[in-house]
Amino acid sequence: MKKIIKDEMQDEYDFRGKNGVRGKYFEAMKQGYATVIHKADGSTFVRESRPIFLEPDLQITFPTSEAVNRALRELIAIKG
Repeated sequence: MKKIIKDEMQDEYDFRGKNGVRGKYFEAMKQGYATVIHKADGSTFVRESRPIFLEPDLQITFPTSEAVNRALRELIAIKG
């Protein structure tokens, strides 16, 4: 049975003539990025992040971040 997805795009959105580019920021994101958090007391905190990519065969076994984290924690517990 095919699932029918209701179009929720509002009428006022007009994307005609717009050309999206798939993967436009992919290479830059692979290099990592920094998030700067400005706290109420005036101090700042910088969090460095680097994405982790799974190969397609692993994505079948580990479809979510939670599945990956669970498996890694179990491996750490076994390794002791």
